[in-house]
Amino acid sequence: MLIDKNLSTPLYIQLYNNIKDMIEKEKIIEGEKLPSIRSLAKKLEVNNITIVNAYKLLEQEGYVYSIKGSGTYVRSPNLHMNAPYTEDGDMELMIGGILPISKDSINFATVSPTPEIFPIAQFKQALIEVLDRDKGKAFLYPEINGYEPFRESICNFLKENYNMDVSKDQIQVISGGQQGIDIIAKALISQGDTILVENPTYSGAMAAFQSRGAKIIGIPMKEDGMDLEVLNRYIKRHSPKFIYMMTNYQSPTTYSYSEDKKRELINLSKKYNFYIIEDDFLTDLNYDENKKTPLKSMDHMDNVIYIKSFSKIFMPGVRIGFMIVPDSLFKDIVKAKHTTDISSSGFLQRAFDLYLRKGYWKEHISTIKKVYKYKYNTMIKELDRLKQYGISFVKPNGGLSIWVKLPETMDCVELYNECEENNVAIVPGKIFFINDSIYSNYVRLSFGAVSNEEIVEGIRIIEKNIKKLYKSEDNKYLPFV
Repeated sequence: MLIDKNLSTPLYIQLYNNIKDMIEKEKIIEGEKLPSIRSLAKKLEVNNITIVNAYKLLEQEGYVYSIKGSGTYVRSPNLHMNAPYTEDGDMELMIGGILPISKDSINFATVSPTPEIFPIAQFKQALIEVLDRDKGKAFLYPEINGYEPFRESICNFLKENYNMDVSKDQIQVISGGQQGIDIIAKALISQGDTILVENPTYSGAMAAFQSRGAKIIGIPMKEDGMDLEVLNRYIKRHSPKFIYMMTNYQSPTTYSYSEDKKRELINLSKKYNFYIIEDDFLTDLNYDENKKTPLKSMDHMDNVIYIKSFSKIFMPGVRIGFMIVPDSLFKDIVKAKHTTDISSSGFLQRAFDLYLRKGYWKEHISTIKKVYKYKYNTMIKELDRLKQYGISFVKPNGGLSIWVKLPETMDCVELYNECEENNVAIVPGKIFFINDSIYSNYVRLSFGAVSNEEIVEGIRIIEKNIKKLYKSEDNKYLPFV
């Protein structure tokens, strides 16, 4: 593996391309373990973070996978990016945020949209207009914190949609929500820091925080947000540095915070001197008249770091989002962003700036809400039939998933395995919990990537597998089945 420190190409990109080429040419083969981060950094005489970033990019592109406590392993270039993994690796991969999904499965596992609803024509127009207008300048590095007109457009977007007044100088453009979390972890979290998170929560955030040696403590979720009684007790006991949360259509529960709880969280952050990390990618997807707003919209003390990803409900491959960063933390965040990848794509920032200015985003949201609302109603209707088997769920009236509670005696991993064998992909709830051993009877079902016909067929298959798992030792169904 060779890298040239005299080139302008970042070292981690050189390493990524080098390893990618070796995998594609099968010089290293499926299942082969890559060198440890420390040993490879020493061999190449680079910082550990260079290796971390290269491995992370390879993992995002599907060339490798990591198993906690074991290492990083090569995936075959001939496998589909979402091809299934074998044996016990599946659960480890899902805990790390990688969903092992067969190409032919009915996909209730991913929250990404289907390509059919991507706004190709409008975004293509924005891309062409940028090229005609800016020519070669479109491919220059933008400012470290992002292309200034784009940051201005973001401020207008926030004002119009959430009544949020923000200066463009508080905006840091990022390549998606996960990068925002990673940058915060890199810049602001040290060994031994305590971070309180919702329980259950997004496993990718937990992995990022744990990679910096943070102590992660889960706060139980209620239907209107975190349990404030438990939260108060843990704040006093542990003096957290951050609270990580998703205010609207939380993943995986789909719950949304009440206005009272949002206000109380802001008050607690001031009283006990901690910051709140608000991760937002679904606030815009409400299917009733109850329009949601972020916690940041009521943050008058500059205590909330707000992460907004456009990717999930736009086009996942267009990795773009932004952070609103408190003034006291901005310098550290900018430095961490710069050492991570110098800057997010200037070309895409210019194009998305036009996309927002021309009102295309508003049109896109209006269109996909109609599509998703129809899918949501189909999913709710089909799941209502399954209540006879003892399942339950809260209707979120928004978002892209339903959080289903199974009967106490049914294990989510068993249902996951049965569904996988029948080409239905679901996500077992235990991967989202801090202590997964005591919460084994939830599954998350997402409807963004499936058609209405697939929803009906997929729920029929899930019903069949639930019936199968209900069989007792004497091969009789339980009374209510």
